[in-house]
Amino acid sequence: MISYTHGGEIYDKKVSLDFSVNTNPLGIPERVRKILIESVDLYDRYPDDYYRELKTALASEHAIDSDELICANGASDLIYRLCQVIRPGKALLCAPTFVEYEQALKATGCEITYYNLEEENDFALQEDYLIHLTADINMVFLCNPSNPVGNLVDKNLLVKVADKCQELGIFLVVDECFIDFIKEAESLISIRKNYPGLFILRAFTKFYALAGLRLGYGICSRKELMDRLLLHTPSWNVSLPAQLAGVEALKDMEYRNKTYKWLGVEREYLSSGLSSLGFKVYPSKGNFLLFRGKEGLYEELLMRGILIRECKNYRQLGAGYYRIAVKLREDNDQLLEGIGKILEVNNI
Repeated sequence: MISYTHGGEIYDKKVSLDFSVNTNPLGIPERVRKILIESVDLYDRYPDDYYRELKTALASEHAIDSDELICANGASDLIYRLCQVIRPGKALLCAPTFVEYEQALKATGCEITYYNLEEENDFALQEDYLIHLTADINMVFLCNPSNPVGNLVDKNLLVKVADKCQELGIFLVVDECFIDFIKEAESLISIRKNYPGLFILRAFTKFYALAGLRLGYGICSRKELMDRLLLHTPSWNVSLPAQLAGVEALKDMEYRNKTYKWLGVEREYLSSGLSSLGFKVYPSKGNFLLFRGKEGLYEELLMRGILIRECKNYRQLGAGYYRIAVKLREDNDQLLEGIGKILEVNNI
């Protein structure tokens, strides 16, 4: 059996509080909830296989052409399809990073080389990354903001990476699935037309708390590639409820503003609380925190009904590294209180 490598594995555990997944704790936007309930009688229909209304809404949201868009059953769906279509001989990944890139590449038999992000730099991408972009590399994945750390790649460095990838013919995938949480972040969408070998991943999963509906999308200006991706897409790949939810979510500016207001306060509160408990907390711009604590913390919290993301399966991390979502104050307090009691019992 393949071991589970993500958060959210609550189905065989007694969990009262799940910090292992980084979905928005404000929950599904109310207007999305409303449209899903009101449209339930439509669910006996096949969904629009071309997701026309959703593409129109996304094209307007990002000021792009609709033929530069492809929607999918979550961003992970596109990660696997991209690898199947590109079929790279050799790829470059950062370590640590989202584990799905490696799994998708390995499924195609791709050779993988790694750029190790160093703890002394808070696992942030450095300028020497450019040296690792060589002519024998066919594909690169970069996560911005990064997962599991939550830091942003410097925009100037990202442009340099895109320039070098274009020069060497390397296909560059930039995963922006958490970028919606960062109000001031600059997406690469605005410069996509300068880089036909650039593919940008986005999702509704995290920001709009739609993990169960599965809705992601990709943006790329290379029409030939988008056509090939469509050939590798099963029919009706985006469900009708997901399409309706996506269209409605994009209209909800109030929800976005509430999210920005909540996150700035609670991320600092949770980070300070973990630091005061003696843990090393790495700087994050996202809705989650990576920290280094005592080994065995995952199991001890789970016994108290609290699930966190153990990070020992990430390259460059290991036992004692954990990632937690930033949640609402009451939940954050329960986590900090639970950790405090564990440390007290262990006389730490």
